[in-house]
Amino acid sequence: MQDGLTARAKAWLAEDPDAETREELAKLIDAEDTAELTARFSGTLQFGTAGLRGELGAGPMRMNRSVVIRAAAGLAAYLKAKGRTGGLVVVGYDARHKSADFARDTAAVMTGAGLRAAVLPRPLPTPVLAYAIRHLGAVAGVEVTASHNPPRDNGYKVYLGDGSQIVPPADAEIAAEIAAITSLADVPRPDSGWETLDEGVLDAYLARTDEVLAAGSPRTARTVYTAMHGVGKETLLAAFARAGFPEPVLVAEQAEPDPDFPTVAFPNPEEPGAMDLAFAKARETDPDLIIANDPDADRCAAAVKDGGDWRMLRGDEVGALLAEHLVRRGARGTFAESIVSSSLLGRIAQKAGLPYEETLTGFKWIARVEDLRYGYEEALGYCVDPEGVRDKDGITAALLITELASELKSGGRTLLDLLDDLAVEHGLHATDQLSVRVDDLSLISDAMRRLREQPPTRLAGLSVTKAEDLTKGTDTLPPTDGLRYTLDGARVIVRPSGTEPKLKCYLEVVVPVGTHDNLPAARAKATELLTTIKRDLSAAAGI
Repeated sequence: MQDGLTARAKAWLAEDPDAETREELAKLIDAEDTAELTARFSGTLQFGTAGLRGELGAGPMRMNRSVVIRAAAGLAAYLKAKGRTGGLVVVGYDARHKSADFARDTAAVMTGAGLRAAVLPRPLPTPVLAYAIRHLGAVAGVEVTASHNPPRDNGYKVYLGDGSQIVPPADAEIAAEIAAITSLADVPRPDSGWETLDEGVLDAYLARTDEVLAAGSPRTARTVYTAMHGVGKETLLAAFARAGFPEPVLVAEQAEPDPDFPTVAFPNPEEPGAMDLAFAKARETDPDLIIANDPDADRCAAAVKDGGDWRMLRGDEVGALLAEHLVRRGARGTFAESIVSSSLLGRIAQKAGLPYEETLTGFKWIARVEDLRYGYEEALGYCVDPEGVRDKDGITAALLITELASELKSGGRTLLDLLDDLAVEHGLHATDQLSVRVDDLSLISDAMRRLREQPPTRLAGLSVTKAEDLTKGTDTLPPTDGLRYTLDGARVIVRPSGTEPKLKCYLEVVVPVGTHDNLPAARAKATELLTTIKRDLSAAAGI
C-alpha cells in the first residue's frame, strides 16, 4: 500500500473523535484496502448545489464528525474575518443517522470560536431553520440534512444572515478557511455554552405560514399525506390545522422519522415506487389530492386522480399551477426559476406583466433574485413566501397547492382542468428527464466530454439551432458545468447532479394547442418527441 496514503489515513485516524468511524478506518488500514482508502482520501468533500453532501463514513471524502468539525471551524473563521464575531449561528438538523451529533459539533465549534450558537429544539423541517435565521437576526445558519438522498448519506447546508444558501465567492472563501485547519486539536470544542431553542421558533414559523393563504379562501380539499419517513409530519399537520383544512389522512407506514427509510429504495417522491403507499391510501380514501414531502420537508410533491387512478404531477406542472394561482391573487414582484425548469413560467409572468428571471440550478441562486415574489425549480422545490423563507419550503407549498385545489373544487373543477387551460393558452409545455445514476463518476465526465467534442446537430428530427457550453457563462448566468441545446420547439439541458452521482438531462417540448379539443393530439405528439429526444440524446452522450 502507498506509504503516503497510509500516513494520511493514520493521521486522520489519530484525531477522529468518533469511535464508530475510528473502528471503520482502522479495519481498512489493517486490511491494506488500497482501493477503499484511495476513494476516501482522494480529496475532500466540496460545496455543491446544496452544500456538502456525501456518504457517511471515515475520511475526508465522506460525511463524518471530523469533516463537520472542520466545516464548522471554516465557517466560524469566515464569519469572524467578515467582522461577525459574537454573532448568532442557528443550527438545525433532520432525523438522519448522525444528524444530531453533527448539529452538536457545529454548536460546540461556534461557541469555541467566540460566536453564539442556538440549536433547534429537535429534528425539524429545513424551512424552519431557513426562517429562524432571519427571525432571530442570525449571521449564519447550518442545516444538517441530505434531503432526499439514500439512507447512508448526510449533508451540511450553510446559509448566511440573509437567509439564503451560500454562493460564490463565499463558498470558496469558506473552503479556504477549512483547508487552512491543520489539526482538529486546534479547534476549541467546549462541552456547553450554546442555547437549545424552545418551541417558540416553530410557533413563529407556523404563524408565518398563515401569510401564504388568502383571507377567506376555500379550505375544503381533502388530502392524503406522506412524510416519506422524514420530519415533516408534525409541522405540516399543525400548519393545516391552523389554516382550517381537513386533517390529512396519513400514510402510516411513512409517517414517523426513520433514517433507514425502510419502505422506499430512495426517499424521494420523484423516484419510482416511492409514492406507491400514498397511491394505495388514496385508492382507499378518495381524497382530492395527495401531498408528499421529502425527508427534510423542503420539497413538496402533489398527485392527482387522472382517469381511474392516481399520478404524480411533475414539478413543472405544480410550478405552473402555483404561479397561475398567485397571479390570479394579484401577486406582484419577480417570478424566477432555474434554467432546467419549464419555460411556461416565463409565459405566465409575461402575460401578467411581471418581471421574470432564470437562474442556475439550486435555490441558492433563485433566492437571490431581486424583488423575488415566487420561485421554483422542477425538482419539487417552491418558494412561495420569500419574505418568510428565502429557500424552498415544502410546508407552505403544500398549503398553497391545497388552497388552489379547494378553490377549483368549489367550482367543480380540478388541478388537471387548470393545467388544460394553461396548455390551451400558452401551448403544451411538456417536460421529462433522462437521469442516469452511476457508481463510477468518470462515466459522467466522459459523457460531458463526448457531448462537448461532438455536440448533436439534430434530436428527434429537430435541428439544434443553438448549442451553449455553460462553463463559459452567458450574459445573464455565471459559469456552470452544463450544456444547453435550443431546438425548434424544444430545449435540452445536460448537467452533472450537484447532490447525487447522476448525469441529468432536462427535456422540454412546446406544442401549440389552440383549443381544448386538440389537447389529446398535442399530448401524443409531445410524448413522441420527448421519447425520441431521450433516445437520441442517450446515444449522443454514450449513456
